[in-house]
Amino acid sequence: MAEAVQLKRQITLLQGVAIIVGIIIGSGIFVSPVGILHHTRSVGLSLIMWAICGLYNTLCALCYAELGASMPESGGEYVYIKRAFGDFPAFLCLWIDFTLICPVGIAALSLIASLYILKPIFPDCEVPFIAERFLAIVIVWFLIAINMRNVKWATRVQVVITSSKVIALLIVIIIGMIAFMQGETEHFEDAFAGSELTAGSIALSFYSGFWAYSGWSYLNFLTEELVNPNRNLPLAIFISMVTVIVVYLVTNVAYLAILSPSQMLQSTAVAVTFAEQTMGSAWQWLMPVLIAISVCGTANGIALSMSRLFFIGAKNNHMPMFMGMIQSKFNTPASSLFVIMLLVLCYQTSEDIWFLIEMEGFGFATILTMVFAGQVYLRYKEPNLQRPIKVPIALPAILCVVSLFVVALTFYQKVSESLLALAIVCGGSVLYLIGNRWQNKPKSLQSKITWINVFFQKFLLVVPPLSEKDIDWD
Repeated sequence: MAEAVQLKRQITLLQGVAIIVGIIIGSGIFVSPVGILHHTRSVGLSLIMWAICGLYNTLCALCYAELGASMPESGGEYVYIKRAFGDFPAFLCLWIDFTLICPVGIAALSLIASLYILKPIFPDCEVPFIAERFLAIVIVWFLIAINMRNVKWATRVQVVITSSKVIALLIVIIIGMIAFMQGETEHFEDAFAGSELTAGSIALSFYSGFWAYSGWSYLNFLTEELVNPNRNLPLAIFISMVTVIVVYLVTNVAYLAILSPSQMLQSTAVAVTFAEQTMGSAWQWLMPVLIAISVCGTANGIALSMSRLFFIGAKNNHMPMFMGMIQSKFNTPASSLFVIMLLVLCYQTSEDIWFLIEMEGFGFATILTMVFAGQVYLRYKEPNLQRPIKVPIALPAILCVVSLFVVALTFYQKVSESLLALAIVCGGSVLYLIGNRWQNKPKSLQSKITWINVFFQKFLLVVPPLSEKDIDWD
């Protein structure tokens, strides 16, 4: 019997929670959770800012839950912006994700994972550049191969990796809390002494915490593959955000039971410094390995989610046609995943990946501003749109203003990165005019475009999505 070639609903609530938690809890809480402490200058105020940032990101996630439940389509923010403002703003969102957020994120994470896997092998010297890059390439290839082969494999890998993150965090939490209960509380005495309460410091600490919680939006890219999305999408978001907030707060308390604020600020990898002081030479190698696994989970979640975004974009003629096709045997967006891999490999050659990451921040804040503005506008544009979840309209309006402030702050703090990101967006605008608006292209150019689409269709064995109703059963 013929079978439809399309994305299928096979992601469960547990797997949805694992995807969100696995993306949010990446390198930040293990490697350098010091941004807030650096700007607040006190233990007490830093913990309050961790909670405030978690609450803010939870409110953002609730707005996304309303949008995802009312428009249960894969594509996330791209779909919401297109529904509110139309074709061109949606393309700009897609372009930012395509050129900055997705490939830069995966490239940086793969390099971090490679570094921490190799560090125990080279304990007394720098990790060789070639070895670090080669292992990063292998990691990306492995994750992309799993995602191209089977969605269930990718989500199960995410569950396993998320479990590894939980183990690493439990090690930190158990050791730290035992020390705390045994009276190691000197770092919490007079916890608010020296607090920096200026508007600039609070804003910068909020900025640091805002990115530490990023990743909650990625399940919205997979809505069409989520079982019972109207129930499971908001539930997965809520469970994930509450879990992450609690984990972040308890982990910071555990760190501070062992390490002084000055030790945390001087450490490039807080979890590794923590392990060196508490686990002994026989076991301290375990923490770098668990960090590497954790970071791989974030990269896997980004690839899983973003490939669906580019797949949807191609179906709307905002990406090359072959990226909107499905692998005929495995029912996965193999073309989009393959292009992601190529872009990541390009970014991995950069010697200053952190410059790219900071540029990525400008793009993400811009997208959030557009999404929340669109959510407010849709209340007036489509008042009768079925909304299984409905947040007060003041919430997305306030979040839009705050996100716009974050854009301005990013531009102020990272001028060169923001200008380069802006230039990339402008370059995307030119491509939009050529690829989408220029309808009567010369036959010579159109034949080359067709050749490229046919080549990738044969190379990856991908076909246009085919639903049950499109099949001729006779």
